[in-house]
Amino acid sequence: MTMVLGAFGLFSAWPLIYVINNAFKPLNEIFLFPPRLFVQNPTFNNFKDLFTIIGNSWIPFSRYIFNTVFITTAGTLGTVFVGSMAAFPLAKYKFPGSKVMSSLIVYSLMFSSSVTAIPNYIIMSKLGMIDSYWAVIIPAIGSTLGLYLMKNNIVQIPDSLLEASKMDGASEFKIYFSIIMPLSKPAWITLIVLSFQSLWGTTGGTFIYAEKLKPVSYTLSQIVSAGVARTGVASAVSLIMLVVPVTVFIISQSNVIETMATSGMK
Repeated sequence: MTMVLGAFGLFSAWPLIYVINNAFKPLNEIFLFPPRLFVQNPTFNNFKDLFTIIGNSWIPFSRYIFNTVFITTAGTLGTVFVGSMAAFPLAKYKFPGSKVMSSLIVYSLMFSSSVTAIPNYIIMSKLGMIDSYWAVIIPAIGSTLGLYLMKNNIVQIPDSLLEASKMDGASEFKIYFSIIMPLSKPAWITLIVLSFQSLWGTTGGTFIYAEKLKPVSYTLSQIVSAGVARTGVASAVSLIMLVVPVTVFIISQSNVIETMATSGMK
């Protein structure tokens, strides 16, 4: 059984190993057919070419990094707090329409981002937020995935624990910060990982037009779109964009697995 699981693990790790090796391959190895998994003559030329191109940009690369960090941080924190605060009453209180609302939340998970792109654009346009950070951050905060994960986790917290806190004079916010959030730690850590990965790779799409507001992923995607000559640079870009979200996932994978098991998501 261990050998079978190990074989599946190696198979799953194959794309990651391929991306890492490709980033250090010279062009003649990248275009080699049949392709080789491991690099034969490792080189840092792909990264040197990438940094040379970045250095010639009229917008400082540090600005792109700031844009990505701000969008990712604000969107992730907003998703966690809004999702958890909305999930608390939905999971622990009965009010008219609560069951219908819970069903709508589940149904909303069936819609892909391409389906909601136009409605999101119309709403952001009406609010005057097009060509700003908030055009990306607010739709991310409004995602129902966070609400779904948090609700399914909070509903497992014993009601007797909340009732005892109320008898001791704890307010709703006290219960939320002192009981709900600590006990639902795996859920909100998972939500941080999922939201971080989504926002880290966003290009701003049709929401951001000003070059000074664009994130790193957009800049790197433009660099690698120049053609075959930048295939090596594209490999380096793929590795750079992969390192951060993979690292975040590895650090928090135990919480992610626990949350997926309790929420019923696979």
